[in-house]
Amino acid sequence: MTDPIADMLTRVRNAIAANHTRVDIPGSKLKMEVARILKEEGYINNFVTKGEGTKYQIRIFLRYDAKGVSSISHLSRVSRPGRRVYVGSADIPKVLGGYGINIVSTSKGLMSGKRAKQEKIGGEILAQVY
Repeated sequence: MTDPIADMLTRVRNAIAANHTRVDIPGSKLKMEVARILKEEGYINNFVTKGEGTKYQIRIFLRYDAKGVSSISHLSRVSRPGRRVYVGSADIPKVLGGYGINIVSTSKGLMSGKRAKQEKIGGEILAQVY
């Protein structure tokens, strides 16, 4: 697999399309940070790890409203292995007029685009969520 983040986002999109309540993803530190940001921003209910050692899974519990509509309507990869997208702190774009978020990889770790802009740190835009 050449792009594990794209694989994670695709698994989440597929689980939402099938109205699953949870999805299991092969674990890594980067994927754990992406899940943490999604939880902090209110797009998922929770996430936990299953298993021990190097072969662990991240179980993500998806969030739906009372009508069964997911809180994530769009989840896409921005920077890919074939085309990296780097921006300065002033150039971090707003997603859906401020209603969505960017996930940005900075020198101080992964954070949302809003937080990176507040701390005046640029980096690589990994994904967009709204």
